[in-house]
Amino acid sequence: MKITLRAAVLSLLAAFLLLPAAKAQTTPPQVPGAARFDAVADKALLAMRKKAEELNIQGAAIVAYFEGDTLQSWSSRMVVVGSFRKEPKDATDPGSNVLAFAYQKASEMANTLRNSGTKPYTPMKGELGWEGGVIIRGKSGYLIAAFSGGKSEDDVKVSHAGIEALQTGL
Repeated sequence: MKITLRAAVLSLLAAFLLLPAAKAQTTPPQVPGAARFDAVADKALLAMRKKAEELNIQGAAIVAYFEGDTLQSWSSRMVVVGSFRKEPKDATDPGSNVLAFAYQKASEMANTLRNSGTKPYTPMKGELGWEGGVIIRGKSGYLIAAFSGGKSEDDVKVSHAGIEALQTGL
């Protein structure tokens, strides 16, 4: 009986000691510089909200940051301004999920490192090639702001407001 009890105690001890190592392997990778991004992301989203309200448009705003020249992971935040969906106008209109469009613009920019909808560019599957997102090179990576919900030119204005706020902190 002593051997069985001793084996059980040793097994529990080993499991307890290995738990932090197993947990560390399941923790998602952290984006370097993400703490700095988080500090200014809310400021950028507030600037985008104010600009959208000034233009009298509703939609979804996204800001994102990724380290280096190639996207491997990013930190992002979003806010809904009014509504992230446009209801159907009639039986032939399915409505729109503008949050999906905003993420599509951000994804295109991460792929091309150019503002969304920049010509000439043939969009890949999953990309629509719509204007409304702005990307710039920061000190150690890329800053992205995308808005969807208004006309393309208004979406760009809202995104510029976000980028300007992000630049102040990164």
